[in-house]
Parts: sequence; structure tokens; C-alpha cells
Amino acid sequence: MAGAVLSSLRLMRAGIVLAQHGVRFWPQGMRVPFALHLARVVTLPISLITWPFRIGKPRNRRISDALASLGPSYIKLGQFLATRADVIGSDLANDLSFLQDKMPPFSMGEARQAVEEALHGKLEDHYIAFGPPVAAASIAQVHKARTRHRQTGAETDVAVKILRPGIERRFKADLDSYYFAASMAERFHVPSRRLKPVAVVDNLKRTTDLEMDLRLEAAAISEMADNIADDDGFRVPTVDWQRTSKRVLTLEWIDGIPVSDKERLLAAGHDLDQLGLTILRTFLRHAMRDGFFHADMHQGNLFIDKDGNVVAVDFGIMGRLSHIERKFLAEILHGLITRDFRRAAAIHFEAGYVPPHHTIETFAQAMRAIGEPIHGRTAEEISMADLLGQLFAYTELFDMETRPELILLQKSMVIVEGVARSLNPNLNMWTAAEPVAREWVEQNLGVGGQLRNAGAGAADLGRALADVPRLALKAQTTMSAIEEIASNGVKLNDKAVQNFAHAQAKTGRWGRAALWVAAAALVVIAYASLMG
Repeated sequence: MAGAVLSSLRLMRAGIVLAQHGVRFWPQGMRVPFALHLARVVTLPISLITWPFRIGKPRNRRISDALASLGPSYIKLGQFLATRADVIGSDLANDLSFLQDKMPPFSMGEARQAVEEALHGKLEDHYIAFGPPVAAASIAQVHKARTRHRQTGAETDVAVKILRPGIERRFKADLDSYYFAASMAERFHVPSRRLKPVAVVDNLKRTTDLEMDLRLEAAAISEMADNIADDDGFRVPTVDWQRTSKRVLTLEWIDGIPVSDKERLLAAGHDLDQLGLTILRTFLRHAMRDGFFHADMHQGNLFIDKDGNVVAVDFGIMGRLSHIERKFLAEILHGLITRDFRRAAAIHFEAGYVPPHHTIETFAQAMRAIGEPIHGRTAEEISMADLLGQLFAYTELFDMETRPELILLQKSMVIVEGVARSLNPNLNMWTAAEPVAREWVEQNLGVGGQLRNAGAGAADLGRALADVPRLALKAQTTMSAIEEIASNGVKLNDKAVQNFAHAQAKTGRWGRAALWVAAAALVVIAYASLMG
């Protein structure tokens, strides 16, 4: 009860701030719970006195400004919801794209204390120079520092990312209120149930939990470095594992030109058209070939080094795709590009994304409605936002459950396309994507891919065959035990009873049920053996 009250108060405050910015925060058609409606009515006069309305702001900037004023966890919520146009609609998702993850920095004293607690010892034991923050976001801030190699004495510039003090506690409190709001939405707004708002908050919690352990971000950078070891044109910073912990991450400092600074890029002699193509194809290659991609590749996270490589930073948000999902993505992309809409529709059914009471032919018609507009048109005429909005509309029409990993990928593709087109306005995403999709299809679905799959299957079979002697011995032991029960009857000595009781006490209700079922099954087997 106390938790519900506290959550209501937190949501009340958020509602007041949203109302001040002219944002409607209840889904259209939702029946507002009486208690919250009353709270809104009671607190509105207070808000008018204490917090005047912000006027004169464009409508599409209101919600991003409101969430930014609410603090770190709401900024992260807005960023996350921007990837879920299937939940909030394409218009609101587009408005949230204006949300900037910027916060006032915390003090140098707090930064020093955080480093010394995380890495132990004095700050000077780890860094020979440590500058003021160069960037501050909702979860962490970044300092430029310098290290000295213990053996060689070589000095290196590094970026030090430090979590905000107390950020975990703040996020936990706000997440409790998000869960409360999501459960209310599921209860009072029937159309929301298909979108699973509680599951959306679950996903947000998992995402923020990962972001608040900087060792996991370091591991993501290391994993991507392994994946791209043989690739040209793209790289990631080197991790300093000796100066990295849960709350502090030390990386190579990137001296590069921001991808947004086209004048400096041109002055340095870089080919902007080629850079745009590299960014787009690199992202697609990571998604389809590796199943592991940077899910926040906006302009602020991309730099061009002196060798012309694209360097990505900030690996807090990563996406993963299984082999099945990569197959789905490649065939969809290939089907849209080659206008094989029936095949693009069929793999939706093969993957189980579309319920079987719909027909492939009808869904192929919907895929054609999405795909045809991209053919025979210039790049400037194709709106990925419109295409995604149409796709999300069809997910509801065809009773498709949301796929968070694919939604994240699609949102990331829109961001990457925007960055690539800022460098090369004539870049056509579909034409650029075709070689990557074709390569994946040929390598994984062609003859070579089938042979590799067959080899993998043979290896699995070999492991299974190698395990046969152990399984046979286990079966023989089991049969000996059953024969002994059949000969002597079912006997439980005191020790066996104690062990069973101990096992039962350690389990939950369903675990205890499973133990009793197992015991009953043993008795049945024994008496079946006796009767046989």
C-alpha cells in the first residue's frame, strides 16, 4: 500500500510537469482511475502557483523538455520509449528524438571520491592528470585524464566515465512508479494489453541495469573489437581494464572530428559520401553478420580519426539478434529490395511472428504496400519514419506481438540512416543495404551456408554419440535401482526421509509439487515393475 502511495505521488509530480509543458500523458481512450484523476484535479491549482506553464515552445519539443526537467531516470525513459514507436506511436517517438541526454555535471570532489572508492587508493595512484568533466549525461559523466604505463613509462590520454553518485537508488524509486503506471495502463486501457506495458518496463529495467555496470559496457566494446578485427573503416576505443570497475570505465581517448562537423571533415580531406556509406553498411554488417550492434549511433557518438576510420563511443545501449532473427532480417530486407514480397511475408509466418489464422497472401499484400513505395523513387522522397509507422500499424492489424529486439533495430536503423544522409544526402538506404543483405543470404542460406549448417549438425550428432556410453551407464544404474525396489519393495529409511524433507523445505510451492510428483512416479515405476 505504501509503495502504491509513493508511486502515485511520484507520478503526480511527473504529471504536473508534463501538464505544464502542454503534454497529454494519458493514452487516448484510457479510463483514468478515479484516485489519480482526483489527484490531478487537486494538484493542478498548486502547479499553477508553484510551477508556471512553459509557453512559446514548439509542440514537438514539449515532451522532451518536460522529461529532461524531471531528471535522469525520465531522460532514460524517454530515450527508451523513442525506440518503441509500436507502444507510443510514431509521432510521439519522433518528438522524443529531440530529447538530449545532458545533465549538469557533479563536482570534482564527488568524481575523485567515486574513483578512489571504485579503484582503491588515491586518484593520483591511477591517473597522472585528471581534468574537469567534458560531458555529463543522465547516468554518468566523462573526464579527460592521462595515465602512465607501469613498465614502459609511456603516457596516454584516456576518457574516464564515472557513474553519478546515488544513481542506482534514484532509478529504483522511479522504476517502481513506472511499474505502477504500466500495471494501471494494462488494467484500465484494454488496447494497451497487446503492447505489454509491464514487459516494456521490464525491458527498460534490464537496459538500465546493464548501463549501470560499466564493466559490462567495457565487455561490449571488447566483444565488438573481436567481431570487427578484420574489418576496414570502423573501429572502437581500447579498454583500460586495469582502471575499470563497476562504477568507473577507462578508455582510449579519441582525438577525432565529430561526424556532425562537415566543414572540418572536408578540410581534412575526408570523402563524406564514402563515410556515409561506411556508417550505414557497418551498422547493417554488425546486425546481420554478428548479431551484435551499437544501438545508439547518433552523431554525438561517432567520430572520424586521422586515418579516416569511423570510431564509435558510448556502448551503454547494445542490441542483439539471434541467428533466426538475423535470417528474418536479411530475408525481409532482401525480399523488399528484390520485390519478392511473398517470400518476405512467408518468413514472418515461419518465424511465428504472424498468427496462423492470417494468410501469407494477405500479409504479402501488406508487405507490398510497404515495399513498393521505395522503388523508382529518389532517396529524398523515401521517408523511413513513414515506412516504420506503416509497419507498426500492420503489426496491430495482423495481431503481431511486439518484438523489442527488432523494434530497437528498426529505430537504430532510422538513426543511422539519418547520420549517413547528413553526410551524403543522396544516399539510398535500400541500395546501400543490398550487398550486405545479399552477402548474408548467400553465406547463410546458400550452398555454403547449408554445408556449414550440416557440419554443425554433424558435430552435434557426434557429441551426442560420444555421450552414449555415459547415458547407457546411467540407465543401467537406474535400472539396477528399480530392480532392487522391485525385489525389496519401496523402503524409505530415516535418512532418506530427512533428505526429502530438507529438499522440500528448500523449494517453493511448485518445487514441492515437483518433488511429490517425482516421489509418486518412483512408486508407480516400482510397482509397475513388480506387476510386470
